[in-house]
Amino acid sequence: MTSHRAPGQAYRKGITMMELAEMFPTEESAQAWLEARIWRDGRVCPRCRSERTIEAAHAKMPYWCSDCRSYFSVRVGTLLEGSKVSLRKWVWATYLHLTNLKGVSSMKLHRDIGVSQPTAWFMLQRIRKAFEGDDEPPFAGPVELDEAYIGGKERNKHKARKLKAGRGPSGKTAILGARDHRTGKVKAQMVGTPDKTALLAFIDAHVAHGAAIYTDGASAYNTAGSMLNGIRHEAVHHSVGEYVKGMVHTNGVESFWAMLKRGYHGTYHHMSVEHLGRYVSGFEGRHSDGSADIVDQMAHLAQGIEGKRLR
Repeated sequence: MTSHRAPGQAYRKGITMMELAEMFPTEESAQAWLEARIWRDGRVCPRCRSERTIEAAHAKMPYWCSDCRSYFSVRVGTLLEGSKVSLRKWVWATYLHLTNLKGVSSMKLHRDIGVSQPTAWFMLQRIRKAFEGDDEPPFAGPVELDEAYIGGKERNKHKARKLKAGRGPSGKTAILGARDHRTGKVKAQMVGTPDKTALLAFIDAHVAHGAAIYTDGASAYNTAGSMLNGIRHEAVHHSVGEYVKGMVHTNGVESFWAMLKRGYHGTYHHMSVEHLGRYVSGFEGRHSDGSADIVDQMAHLAQGIEGKRLR
């Protein structure tokens, strides 16, 4: 990874709100930008993938496919299909999501871009889903592994909702996370219980054969580590005050958990289990793209909307 002298990620090229307004002064400019991201090799029909398309005079579908004989726009076949929100507002929502590291709430977004709160909430869910399913290869490592628990504190719950099951992870949802030392990218996934079965499946999906994994001293990691073939496992033992052992630590993935939990408590205040996976994907995508320029982050997210739907 390239080293940088500036603190944090000051080397990235950002975009001010004034510059964004100049980049997208009209709906046509937003449409042209999105088309260039979705149709990188030239315009194709989203239904049959034919290149035999022409411009049309349709009010909402500006293109016609000569093969499947249907009208279409850049929204068709993407997360924006069926949305009546202007593309210019979608660009602004994307920008605000990417530049607010702890997330942007639907209440703030609805005030900032002039849509209703339910519309803003649904827009944000679609933006988060755009990060799902990236075809990232398994991490070459070393890879930090850790788990986190997301949910409200038992003492803050209504009496009827308390589980009376003690402190710690009781009543919370477990998430497994992996961070690649070389690239700084993160993968995170909801699991029922972070036992050895879930750990082995997670490692198999996201860690390359031959990579080293770094964990804390939890027994589940030790058990899983002893069953791995071709992967070197090392651990730091937080219970005895050991947090760094040479190059071995889990500080990077724990920093990701810290940002996720700040977003939970400071921005959203609640993430339902039904939608938690998309919230995690939003934080994961923003973290993994964090070293790129803002315009590149926006382009990557725009490409992620293709081929997905969220009704």
